[in-house]
Amino acid sequence: MLKILFVCHGNICRSPMAEAVMKKIVRDNNKDDNFFISSAAVSSEEIGSDVYPPAQEVLKKHGINNFSHKARKLTKDDYDYYDYIIVMDEYNKTRAYDITDGDRDSKIRLLNEEEIDDPWYTGDFEKAFDEIQRGCEKLYLEIINTESV
Repeated sequence: MLKILFVCHGNICRSPMAEAVMKKIVRDNNKDDNFFISSAAVSSEEIGSDVYPPAQEVLKKHGINNFSHKARKLTKDDYDYYDYIIVMDEYNKTRAYDITDGDRDSKIRLLNEEEIDDPWYTGDFEKAFDEIQRGCEKLYLEIINTESV
């Protein structure tokens, strides 16, 4: 089973949206049994919070309903557990390196090799969703073409 962890600042907007999108892609391709997908934060401030309502609304608008989630913080142990740790911006990447004591196995990287602006600040949840959707589709194809899943 391949394990993917999406990471953003508070784990209430971008990373749970990416988790939900990737779970849908995997489900739509009948690969549920081949993947474990989750998300986490690099900060502690939102631990235990639900998905931010505007993020939840954009997920529903795109047919992703009944997605439940509680924010949690990235841990050092996550590095050994997950095969891919996908961050949303360079700040998240730096913080993930700090939390996991570096990236000795090159698991930590940006989604779609680009930063995804935090819609908490920009207010543009649709743009974030579109970028996340494209990134997750690309990541899924990369994994299917390179891993044994």
